[in-house]
Amino acid sequence: MKRLISCVTSELQALSGKALIEAIARSEGRVMVSETIGQMTPLLTHITNAELAAAFGADLIILNLFDLDQPMVQGLPEARPGQTVIEQVRHLSGRLIGINLEPTQPAQPGDPNPFRMTPGRIASAENAKKALAQGADFLVITGNPETGVDNPAILQALQDIRQAVGEELVLIAGKMHGSGVPAETAQDIITKQAVLDFVAAGADVILLPAPGTIPGITLENIRDLVTAAHGAGALTMTAIGTSQEGADEATIRQIALWCKMTGTDLHHIGDAGYLGLALPENILAYSIAIRGIRHTYSRMAASIRR
Repeated sequence: MKRLISCVTSELQALSGKALIEAIARSEGRVMVSETIGQMTPLLTHITNAELAAAFGADLIILNLFDLDQPMVQGLPEARPGQTVIEQVRHLSGRLIGINLEPTQPAQPGDPNPFRMTPGRIASAENAKKALAQGADFLVITGNPETGVDNPAILQALQDIRQAVGEELVLIAGKMHGSGVPAETAQDIITKQAVLDFVAAGADVILLPAPGTIPGITLENIRDLVTAAHGAGALTMTAIGTSQEGADEATIRQIALWCKMTGTDLHHIGDAGYLGLALPENILAYSIAIRGIRHTYSRMAASIRR
């Protein structure tokens, strides 16, 4: 089994389930994950944000706000016959593709929240099966800003989805910010007990806020949760989900090193630099901070035809 950061595209895209988890673990905290929004006009207009994130060093791509009933990513060329949108993004980017699902209710008419929920984005067993059928490699069960997603809802959705898809999909579960839940802020965004409950319910990876991104969240807080997750047999992904993906490069490097010190396995950078994508130079800066130019440039330069 090769470590994920050493895999070329054909090897990377052959990974699934437990093999993907093992390849991530073997990479020793050097896997870069970039979140994008396909519904937004791409930064380069005719090239998807997913392709741009991949070009700047991302190993894995998350599609946020992706509606499984109305799949769409702006910047894609005309699809090949029989090819889904997720499969097309996977083919063009050369990366593994995941989507966010959120355990909450559809929005009411007139809801002003730009992240307002649609039925095709709900974290349900039905949508998880759709995601698998459309070619997703992993799912992230979490909540966007002001959606009201809490940890008990994530736990229930996680149990339902794991039962529905078995071991075919890697499941990531947790929160990177409060999601508009007053009782789940600062250190209570995700507790040690929630971590253990998520692992017991079938989470392969626990999603945690990156130190320095949430008021009151420190390196020590997250290191304790990473230790708990590892002890229970899961990996972790620290995440920048507070628009700091649009901060200066020095801030990004500092957050990256703090995350590295927690012992995390995956490093997530969010989609709100320019809305829809982190600043590309910040994806690059983060990647270099956690694994140097050798692995970063290798991921950037290697042809997706390999």
